[in-house]
Amino acid sequence: GVGRSGRKDMALRCAASLAAGRQPRCPRLQRPAREGTVRWSSAAKASAVKINEKASREKILTLESMNPQVKAVEYAVRGPIVLKAGEIEKELRKGIKKPFTEVIKANIGDAHAMGQRPITFLRQVVALCTYPNLLDSPSFPEDAKKRARRILQGCGGNSLGSYSASQGINCIREDVASYIERRDGGVPADPDNIYLTTGASDGIATILKILVSGGGKSRTGVMIPIPQYPLYSAAISELDAIQVNYYLDEENCWALDVNELRRSLNEAKAYCNPKVLCIINPGNPTGQVQNRKCIEDVIHFAWEEKLFLLADEVYQDNVYSEGCQFHSFKKILYEMGPEYYNNVELASFHSTSKGYMGECGYRGGYMEVINLHPEIKGQLVKLLSVRLCPPVSGQAAMDIVVNPPIPGEESYSQFIKEKESVLNNLAKKAKLTEDMFNKVPGIHCNPLQGAMYAFPRIFIPSKAIEEAKSHKMAPDMFYCMKLLEETGICVVPGSGFGQREGSYHFRMTILPPVEKLKILLEKVKDFHIKFLEKYA
Repeated sequence: GVGRSGRKDMALRCAASLAAGRQPRCPRLQRPAREGTVRWSSAAKASAVKINEKASREKILTLESMNPQVKAVEYAVRGPIVLKAGEIEKELRKGIKKPFTEVIKANIGDAHAMGQRPITFLRQVVALCTYPNLLDSPSFPEDAKKRARRILQGCGGNSLGSYSASQGINCIREDVASYIERRDGGVPADPDNIYLTTGASDGIATILKILVSGGGKSRTGVMIPIPQYPLYSAAISELDAIQVNYYLDEENCWALDVNELRRSLNEAKAYCNPKVLCIINPGNPTGQVQNRKCIEDVIHFAWEEKLFLLADEVYQDNVYSEGCQFHSFKKILYEMGPEYYNNVELASFHSTSKGYMGECGYRGGYMEVINLHPEIKGQLVKLLSVRLCPPVSGQAAMDIVVNPPIPGEESYSQFIKEKESVLNNLAKKAKLTEDMFNKVPGIHCNPLQGAMYAFPRIFIPSKAIEEAKSHKMAPDMFYCMKLLEETGICVVPGSGFGQREGSYHFRMTILPPVEKLKILLEKVKDFHIKFLEKYA
């Protein structure tokens, strides 16, 4: 027999089945009759009605009740146009005919998704760390095994599957510090100032989180370049901080002008407390590489105005134009003398995702933070500890970026060949993209000095602008949506990055293989000419 509580549970289960439109399997309470009918007890029916009533109650979380800061966040790189591209891909898979056979996602800097081959040595070391039994295999070189053993010795239980310290594995932080010293010609770096992060994005968001305070006119203002990488505007919105725009000079190859910084700062002081200055070098989406004099001027400005500097340097390996060279803010700061080096607070960022590696999925990165108040350092470690630690496999990948094979080691020749092949290829594609865009009437593209994107300016006729307004779209969103629907090419409108009023752009990655990139550029050219003819 079934007790009273058991019968009650059965009744509730049956009621739930009825509410969901399923035939219940409720022994004793109801059994299908021989004729195929189902007998329901009055208690079960009453319970089903109550459950239906509960199912239709209002949701606790709605657009009106959700966190308004999260609702304000926008991230154009994966915004509406990318969602539309996904819908089109599904339609193509169903056999729905389009004027193209594939969607080319040129919206994001995802190197491996675009066909770039992984760096062999990096993958070897991560594979050895992931499956240490391979350390006995003759198929792996000794220099890879040596690095893998060192990383594993730094892991709890010699396993990549264990948590690490919140700041990251100690030996990897030591390797990052050594890398920075080599890169910067001997400028000292302290492993205690290194924080391993979940990609550079995690580090940037964390530092901003600890910097934002105050209310009203004393709320923290964060100065960002326009055009900018949308991570910054999204993080600022989420933190309810104040975005303070300064404009890069498109007519001068997207140069940064300190006079523009000063204008922006002085205007912002009327409505907030500007205390953070963000720099992206090489630029994303604009691809400019800052010269030494520009960096000195920015550092002096930050020192003079008591601004905390954030230097986003994830594209430091991606410099293509002759006469351009990457200078780290840390190195220039040191060389400007102790008055600057001992006082200017600087956080700089690097990642496994860009450069020649393109290992976006590992989410490896680091930040170096100097001149931080000792008490704030403790607060930063506390904040990082809330998320326990960055992915340990990503930390291992970051280690190989900063500790690659050196001359004389077994893997050096293959490593340097693969690295130079990737970077030389990107340099060719940067020049190809610039040249082809500048042959198209109504498109102008500045030199792609670095990074991995073109950000051409496009002319949009007034008739097209009016039609965009009728669809409640920004003109460049309208343009990019038409480009996607007619050619299958997915790029990001410039309005998602910010631009001067009345100017229009889009961002496109240069990562596709050369032959595919040529086809893509030809398609953009043909589309643009037809677009101008249609809306002239």
